[in-house]
Amino acid sequence: MSGFIEGLDRTQVALLPECLDDFIAQDNPVRVVEAFVAELDLVKLEFAGATPAVTGRPSYDPAVLLKIYIYGYLNRVQSSRRLERECQRNLELMWLTGRLAPDFKTIADFRRDNGQGIRKVCRRFVELCRELKLFSQALVAIDGSKFKAVNSRDRNFSMGKIDKRQEQIEQNVQRYLDALETADRTQPPEVEAKTQRLKGKIEWLRQQMRQLDDMKQQLGAQPDGQLSLTDADARSMSSRGKATGVVGYNVQAAVDAQHHLIVTHEVTNIGNDRAQLSPVAQEAKKAMGKGTLEAVADRGYYSGQQIKDCNDAGITVTLPKPLTSGARAEGRFDKADFIYIASDNEYRCPAGQRAIHRFSRVEGGLLMHRYWSSACGQCPMKEQCTPSKHRRISRWEHEAVLEAVQQRLDRNPDAMKVRKRTVEHVFGTLKHWMGSTHFLTRKLANVGTEMSLHVLAYNIKRVMGILGIEQLIAAMRLMRA
Repeated sequence: MSGFIEGLDRTQVALLPECLDDFIAQDNPVRVVEAFVAELDLVKLEFAGATPAVTGRPSYDPAVLLKIYIYGYLNRVQSSRRLERECQRNLELMWLTGRLAPDFKTIADFRRDNGQGIRKVCRRFVELCRELKLFSQALVAIDGSKFKAVNSRDRNFSMGKIDKRQEQIEQNVQRYLDALETADRTQPPEVEAKTQRLKGKIEWLRQQMRQLDDMKQQLGAQPDGQLSLTDADARSMSSRGKATGVVGYNVQAAVDAQHHLIVTHEVTNIGNDRAQLSPVAQEAKKAMGKGTLEAVADRGYYSGQQIKDCNDAGITVTLPKPLTSGARAEGRFDKADFIYIASDNEYRCPAGQRAIHRFSRVEGGLLMHRYWSSACGQCPMKEQCTPSKHRRISRWEHEAVLEAVQQRLDRNPDAMKVRKRTVEHVFGTLKHWMGSTHFLTRKLANVGTEMSLHVLAYNIKRVMGILGIEQLIAAMRLMRA
């Protein structure tokens, strides 16, 4: 006896062989994947190959490949090659697929060819959460985060980057020419290695210069002035949390404040959030099936027209206004120091004078009203107010909507804390799962599909933690019945 717990003899033959189901416990998460996919109508969800062909070699059932991907993303295995290996050795995947082991090309093609279907599956799970009454609070937090694309910073170009690179190349060429001239004067004629090496470097740099000239012509056809060579849809975006930018995508998400489930998401290659508030909020309202909705966001989403669109759609938004006032930065009175009197359609300035309506005009597609007081010239507080002849105040025709947002924020100063604890850890969790490379696929459509799989896996894990595995499986079977 060895004194240790001993394993079974590898050559031992069992009289009654064990079946795969014996190795999968009833509370194993893989059973949730099986129950969820069994509840889906893949034909209605428009999966390619959901209806088998009458003739020819049979293909894999899309349900099998979908199970493989959901299992993979639940267990942080996103690569098609790694999934192929797991199908051949992983008992849980063997149980899930019936011991089928598709090759990596079949697995990868399924994700590429069924982007719309996978997004609909993600939305279907959100509908399931709604049917399970997990969205009892009509409150979401909206935020965006930059995720890295396959494209590196060195493979992303703008006109400024090309000009800077060409300037560096010209300096290097001149340095090598000077070294070549020195070598011609000082080195013996029989030693040609250094001269040839310098000439080769000069020719390589000049070839790079010609390539950069070609890129400048290609940049002229790009509407946003950027060119990415590895992933054409990836864009360089500034990142608030880092000193340098990120070449990637801007992922928008609305997360419910009660259970921190991702209600809706969208992948864009626009580097800012200014135009995202209304589309994301309205999609979240639709997904949650609510007549009204409250949404909290950070100041990066502040846009008068977006806030007005949300208000018209029955969505109450709370977010702070950006601190962009030049007057405040220079120590003068800000617009917030002027009190609007709606009954008289005029402002009262800090000195107590009336700033009356003077004229209205359209600026940037918005109807703006202008106000000022005739008493500015004799005002003792003029130096604290404006260096101009009059302090002019602009008011949007729907300014009352923006004022209501500020009033809500004043009444609920903890709204930004709710936003932070609701949505920011979600992005942190997803990036941790995805690893340092974040996205593995290229092009906006494929990246959107990949993000939907991550969101689906995240939501499934959350609901398993909220309800428990056996209760979730029972709810899925009940709804299917």
